[in-house]
Amino acid sequence: MNTTTAPAAPEVLVPKPDTAGGLSFVDKRSLPAGLRDYLALQDFIDAARKVLPRPIYGYVTGGVENNMSLRGNRDVFEEVGFVPKPLVDTTQRHMKAELLGHTYNAPFGFAPMGGTSIASYQGDLVLARAAANANIPMMMSGASLMRMEDVRAASKTAMFQAYLPGDEDRISETFERCAKAGFETIAVTVDVQVAANRENNVRAGYNNPLRPTPQLAWDCMLRPKWLFGMFLKTLIKDGMPHVENMGPRVPLISKTALRGYGRRDRLTWRHVAHMRKIWKGKLLLKGVLHKDVVRMARDYGVDGVMVSNHGGRQLDGTVSPLRVLPGIREAAGDKMAVIMDSGFRRGTDVLKALALGADFCFIGRPFLCASAVGGQPAVEHAIKLLIDEIDRDMAMLGVNTIKEMNKSFLMPATGADFLNQ
Repeated sequence: MNTTTAPAAPEVLVPKPDTAGGLSFVDKRSLPAGLRDYLALQDFIDAARKVLPRPIYGYVTGGVENNMSLRGNRDVFEEVGFVPKPLVDTTQRHMKAELLGHTYNAPFGFAPMGGTSIASYQGDLVLARAAANANIPMMMSGASLMRMEDVRAASKTAMFQAYLPGDEDRISETFERCAKAGFETIAVTVDVQVAANRENNVRAGYNNPLRPTPQLAWDCMLRPKWLFGMFLKTLIKDGMPHVENMGPRVPLISKTALRGYGRRDRLTWRHVAHMRKIWKGKLLLKGVLHKDVVRMARDYGVDGVMVSNHGGRQLDGTVSPLRVLPGIREAAGDKMAVIMDSGFRRGTDVLKALALGADFCFIGRPFLCASAVGGQPAVEHAIKLLIDEIDRDMAMLGVNTIKEMNKSFLMPATGADFLNQ
């Protein structure tokens, strides 16, 4: 029987050879008993249904209208098959990846999610600390319930995602605050010109901010782990949570408050030029799917694009990012970073995106749900599971570095005409 050597705590993400020459990252014996049955990222999403109140779970996992884009983000990965290249010595394989001048331990990071700190106590800090420990990037959301200064202080790998109106004064204000907080990278979301038609939120009883109702109170009481471990704990220790980083502070729960973010439908390339002028760090545009937008971004001096349909939460029927990724890579050239988010659940998904031109993959819902299920230990376990999958997949594909991944390892399984872009 083969035996594995469990990594020491400080080296938790450093691969260790087992007696068969393979690699092992996850030793179930070292895990808290409550995490030993979590074997894949989807397990955390499924388990979060039993932890989060119905409105909160619906908000963090749902899409928009008919959920076409939400479903498409997952289905597209099944259209692409692998063509492995065996008989390659892969004993020296590693998955270190470069992004915007930094080298990380793995080619994935945490996507920005505004609901992180309603899913778990100080959820943004949970993700920030887990990302720092793993040496992977974490992008905090502009819609976070925690101050950007606190999140950046918790993790030097943290980036900031901003929702900005077409208002140069508001833009300058946000960028100045980010600079003072120490952020090196800002991603400006460009696909939320107006609020989406999230019927699923209404059906689940979710409002933004939450409206106190008997039904909401009942839904919360049915989930005591969340009620006591997140909500009441937050009220007692930190007070009522507020949206902290985009316009006037608005409480999480209110009968009358409205969130006013300004006219995002006024945001244009003129404002991108202003951003590039005042921001000396790295500048990304998030929510890009069209090649023409990438070419314009390159001309305006933008450092990279995040290929995303907002996790299927904005314009329903929007194409899945993986479908347009090869064309985006071509339009971006070699000097712009190309990051993809939306739909990732497996190491194989990550490797398919890398083969089609992504420099990095950002993943959201599974890690948010892990934080809800078990806090930072669960998030770190989820990171290890995904790293273990990527490592195993690299060995079976016949690659030693992620830079070796290219289209030659892929072919259509069902359809997938986009492989020929």
